[in-house]
Amino acid sequence: MKKLVKTLMKTNPNIGFSIARLTLGLVLLPHGAQKLLGLFGGFGYSATMESFTTQMGLPNIVAFSIIMIEFFGSISILLGFLSRFWAVSIIGMFIGIILTTQVEHGFFMNWFGNQAGEGYEYSLLVIGLALTILVNGSGKWSIDNLIAKKQ
Repeated sequence: MKKLVKTLMKTNPNIGFSIARLTLGLVLLPHGAQKLLGLFGGFGYSATMESFTTQMGLPNIVAFSIIMIEFFGSISILLGFLSRFWAVSIIGMFIGIILTTQVEHGFFMNWFGNQAGEGYEYSLLVIGLALTILVNGSGKWSIDNLIAKKQ
């Protein structure tokens, strides 16, 4: 068990990986706070669940997972705690977002409001940052790095 924990927490101490992790966490946290807490002009948990399940037709577990991944995942990513787990979760979530809502609108985001929805360029950036974390770990400034050193 100790070896498994050390393997999961092992991280490349490169500061650049910490920058990628912090960037991803900072970008996702406001989106999660909108969905869970209603901050930054969001609707909060109940209204978001209602929208995801009724309007978008997502199963309850998927809607719940999206909210939890965006909020708690982004906080954990910011702290560098279980970053690989959250990176996999974020990658899966954003692949799902691309396939279910964005691919039909093409690559580009809807900067000028002339599309019916958003393209997938933002999602690809998120997936790229999450892949960096998945492959290299949390980086030098992370709880994962502290845990790995103590093992």
